[in-house]
Amino acid sequence: MAITAGGSLNSVPAPQKQTLNSNYLDFTGTTDTTWAQQYLPDLMEKEAEVFGPRTISGFLSKIGAEEAMTSDQVVWSEQGRLHLSYKCSMIDHDAGISGNLGCKIEILTDIDGLDPGNNHGVRLNDTVIVAGGGKTFKGIVTEVSTVFIEVVPYDANDSVIANGTDNCTVLVYGSEFRKGVSYPGALADNGASNAASTESRGANEPKFQTFTNKPIILKDYYEVSGSDTSRIGWVEITGEEGQSGYLWYLKAEADTRARFTDYLEMSMIEGVRASGTNDADLAVHNSDGAATGTEGLFAAIESRGNLTSGVTGVNAATDLAEFDAILAEFDKQGAIEENMLFVNRATSLAFDDMLASMNSYGAGGTSYGVFENDEDMALNLGFSGFRRGSYDFYKSDFRYLNDLATRGGINAAAGASAIRGVIIPAGTSTVYDQQLGKNLKRPFLHVRYRASQTDDRRMKTWTTGSVGAATSALDAMQIHFLSERCLITQGANNFMLMK
Repeated sequence: MAITAGGSLNSVPAPQKQTLNSNYLDFTGTTDTTWAQQYLPDLMEKEAEVFGPRTISGFLSKIGAEEAMTSDQVVWSEQGRLHLSYKCSMIDHDAGISGNLGCKIEILTDIDGLDPGNNHGVRLNDTVIVAGGGKTFKGIVTEVSTVFIEVVPYDANDSVIANGTDNCTVLVYGSEFRKGVSYPGALADNGASNAASTESRGANEPKFQTFTNKPIILKDYYEVSGSDTSRIGWVEITGEEGQSGYLWYLKAEADTRARFTDYLEMSMIEGVRASGTNDADLAVHNSDGAATGTEGLFAAIESRGNLTSGVTGVNAATDLAEFDAILAEFDKQGAIEENMLFVNRATSLAFDDMLASMNSYGAGGTSYGVFENDEDMALNLGFSGFRRGSYDFYKSDFRYLNDLATRGGINAAAGASAIRGVIIPAGTSTVYDQQLGKNLKRPFLHVRYRASQTDDRRMKTWTTGSVGAATSALDAMQIHFLSERCLITQGANNFMLMK
């Protein structure tokens, strides 16, 4: 009877002393033979956290609020400017509407660039300042039509603005009437009859702007088979959601949850409206499944707010002159005293260098802030806030703009269109809520999420499958995530996007 010896027997010595793979433990191979060893390696079970905190959520929670909604869209109104100021074109500085000696001026837009149509607020006998082409004069309005006004200068020797100057600005600063007359049948100061005007203007009504946004539905899910839920690994997991242990699916599920939480915030920051969609066809797009998008923070500021790229186009606020240009723009808007700066690393350091250069010892790097450093003191080269003029600014690093896996990677390839930071006003604004029918005070930024008595879609999670609490015949566990929300950016004219 023949006997065949088994294979893979570790009984043959090496012919000579030398360093071979077989002399070392190897658990990284691809075959089962790599585990055919009786020696235990020194396992480092704890998973190394090499990227630090990997989530970027938390930005909106710092500066905004959340509120439930029950509709397909949110509509809010914002008050207009109190004073009347328009961008105009000088048509004829020698003859007015009826050939008088005044200036014929065409009203193009209001000071914010919005077309007033035939509803501008300039009236007869208004006193105005007209500026354009480097020249300025004051006069009185003697005739008014739908888009034209006639202004007679108070001083006939005032410098005349050239015909065809399109960047004129007209500011109403008061009015003047003759004795014994009433509005609107009054006589202008130069004796011209108001009856010669082509149109009679009544009282000015307050103007406001209406804005709208719609929620989007975000979804994600994680699935693990029933067999894999019982597999034990040798790596001790760790994660942002507090999970720990040796079940790998716990880490995968928690990472999916953390990533979805980041998506909720990133969508509110980066969201844009689809081209060609508007509120009129919103219901149609919802019914046919077309993506309409939602207006995020960056899109709202770009369309209704302020943009800055600095003088050099590389770093805004590298010196006070550039930063003062930002303050001048805020002076034109709401002039909100307290503002928050959320910036990337390069811009944060540029702010620090700008502030440090204001110190008399800044060039030598020996004194920052209000204390005197010595050789045994750790030098603080950063600033968390500062005051300039009547404005307070509080600076914070925005991880989303630095992380290579998020906006940091996009900015590296975006060039001049990279977003380096955002300036957001602190406090609240008063708005009229059409849903509630009253004025409310809300943060300038807040998230609206869909919710009712039966379903709260702020952050909805549910489990299906046959693992755990069985709900179906699927031999797996599926964890679903859903949210329906949009961002409301009120008073975007007080925001600034730094590119």
